[in-house]
Amino acid sequence: MWKEFKTFAFKGNVMDLAVAVIIGGAFGKIVSSVVEDLIMPLIGILLGGHDFSNIVIPVGDTSIKVGSFIQTVIDFLIIAFSIFLFIKLLNKFKRKEEAEPDKPAEPSKEELLLTEIRDLLKSNQESRP
Repeated sequence: MWKEFKTFAFKGNVMDLAVAVIIGGAFGKIVSSVVEDLIMPLIGILLGGHDFSNIVIPVGDTSIKVGSFIQTVIDFLIIAFSIFLFIKLLNKFKRKEEAEPDKPAEPSKEELLLTEIRDLLKSNQESRP
């Protein structure tokens, strides 16, 4: 499963991109809910019971929704930070993979035999006066 994940994460294609967009959309909804339903009410309580979603500045016949803008900015910051952490994690794995040297191939039977012969010849030469 890890190998498949690495292939998915580092060798993307159009299908992978489509899946990422769908997951990203769902993630955006989760973050929006966290901001609107958890974070903003807590901030409102800390700031004296203000409800940020209802902060509106009337201008003539229209109104500027400052509270909605603040929530959207917080959504963006949380999503951007989450993506930053994910990309940082992927880059860490990628650097580890690049840093790992390829393991040398196992010596063949002939190489082992030749190495053994060489070692025997060396030991015979060293034992002679």
